[in-house]
Parts: sequence; structure tokens; C-alpha cells
Amino acid sequence: MTDFRTLLADLKRPRLLLRAARLGLMDYCRERDLKRLLKSDPPAGPEKTLRRLMQEEEQLEATRRKGDASYSISRHVDILIALLAELHLLPRPQQRA
Repeated sequence: MTDFRTLLADLKRPRLLLRAARLGLMDYCRERDLKRLLKSDPPAGPEKTLRRLMQEEEQLEATRRKGDASYSISRHVDILIALLAELHLLPRPQQRA
């Protein structure tokens, strides 16, 4: 199983992008937003969804770093919002006593 919490914690993205994503969390609607972002019905669980969103985010980050004119900051923020929201849907790891 992929540890998405670690992957997201290790993301090195501009602070403004992450701040915008955190602010957008309150307006996130899984059914509506994932259908729009993934251009299909959302996968069944958050783990599969997180894999697809991570791939999309990595492509956006590569486009941003290249300075490509096709980069969409609003799409990048939307993907980051979805990543953060889906992460909250994962079960918490068991704590050892």
C-alpha cells in the first residue's frame, strides 16, 4: 500500500499553491469535482483516486517548472484541493501502544 500521507507531506510546491488548496477544501464536492477533474466517474475508493490525482499533479508540476504556456494554475490548485480532500478520506493508520 502506498503511503499517500508521506508522499503529500514531501511535496515541495510553492506555498501560495498549497495555501490556495487548503482554502478551497471547504468547497470540495467529491462527486462533482472528481468527475470534472478526472473527466470520468470517480474511482470507487480514495486510494485509487489519489493515484490518479498524483499522476495528474506530477504532470502539472512538470509543466509549471518548464514555464510552458499551457500550464493552468487554476487546474493545479483544483487537483491539489482534491488530493488533500481525498487524503482525509483514507483510514487512519493504527497507532501502536
